[in-house]
Amino acid sequence: MDIKSFVLRKAQEAKEGARSLAKASSAQKNLVLTGMAEALRGGASVLMAENAKDIEYARGKRLSAALIDRLTLNEKRIDEMAKGLVEVAQLPDPVGEVLRMWQRPNGMTVGRMRVPIGSIGIIYESRPNVTADATSLCLKAGNAVILRGGSEAINSNRAIVNILRNVARQEGIHEGAITFIDIPDREAVMEMLKLEGIIDLIIPRGGEGLIRTVTENSRIPVLKHYKGVCHIFVDRDADLKMAEEICLNAKVQRPGTCNAMETMLVDGAIAAEFLPAALKRFGEAGVQVKGCPKTRALYPAAQEASDEDFHREYLDLVLNVKVVADMDEAMEHIARYGSAHSDAIVTMRHDRAMRFLREVDSAAVLVNASTRLNDGYQFGLGAEIGISTDKIHARGPMGLEELTCTKFIVLGNGQLRE
Repeated sequence: MDIKSFVLRKAQEAKEGARSLAKASSAQKNLVLTGMAEALRGGASVLMAENAKDIEYARGKRLSAALIDRLTLNEKRIDEMAKGLVEVAQLPDPVGEVLRMWQRPNGMTVGRMRVPIGSIGIIYESRPNVTADATSLCLKAGNAVILRGGSEAINSNRAIVNILRNVARQEGIHEGAITFIDIPDREAVMEMLKLEGIIDLIIPRGGEGLIRTVTENSRIPVLKHYKGVCHIFVDRDADLKMAEEICLNAKVQRPGTCNAMETMLVDGAIAAEFLPAALKRFGEAGVQVKGCPKTRALYPAAQEASDEDFHREYLDLVLNVKVVADMDEAMEHIARYGSAHSDAIVTMRHDRAMRFLREVDSAAVLVNASTRLNDGYQFGLGAEIGISTDKIHARGPMGLEELTCTKFIVLGNGQLRE
């Protein structure tokens, strides 16, 4: 069977699985998820054996140590995958929720109900845990999932999918609800992206290059974020000790994430008081500072920041620092260089905080809090499939509700249109 026919058949199976899953009760879905968790733990030795093949392949390809670490499965990580499945099972089921009802003058009642989206394609790289995470969230929200992981993790992903599908089948769920495209060829992704009307949504998870490729070639709606160029603005009326702790956390706690701060903007009125001590702490934490001329005058260890640097998502212990005249200049900088992901202000002035919230156009805007908090778990969603910087359908952390859409429901007693 050629790649085009193979991918089409898999997508059609997923469509059938979506219809089956849409009829499943919350109790049945939860039973499947907890059964999957037990099966993953029970299959740990098989998973690690298959993962060892991927690790050997990755080393042969001379992939980076960081990439190999993300690829690696051990008992702890398998247990974390299993715990994630149980946590999703414990979340409220959004499917069937009626958001609101209203009555029309003719007596009929109109409302909106949450329903599954249908078949969701997940295109991702490296981390095998995404296979279980994406499956659990899509399944709980009543969607079939079509998984296409990277070639570097194909054995690990295939083993995880086999375990999950076996449990789904045993509990009466159509196997197509969990579908895996186990062809490493790039052509398989291109064929997936043509299947409008069969696949309802594509969610790419990976680097900017992957996301741009998917977006440019897809005939199917794509939920995406290209990169996280996140800012914190330290206002002239900030609690400077609080600002120092927030900014340090946002850069240093886990710099390789999309919600880590990449640029710190500092009000010129407090720059001389704030920057020397704050940047000394950044330096002690191993952060390479790139700054504007005013920053470098106050902290000579800083390197020069270019215009290109302010567009950059470092995902590393590198930080841009710019001294601005006021909040207006800070917001202009964010609008020009930001990626509409996570941006924050540190200030004790309520009026400026509220203005920053209104005028900064990002998926998450925070006051007196680290950008690292833009996360589904931290926001109380329980879990997330990613953080969207799109504006239509879903924006910010995408939990179970964001993996549903709504339909209108109408309750009548014989009403006709005149």
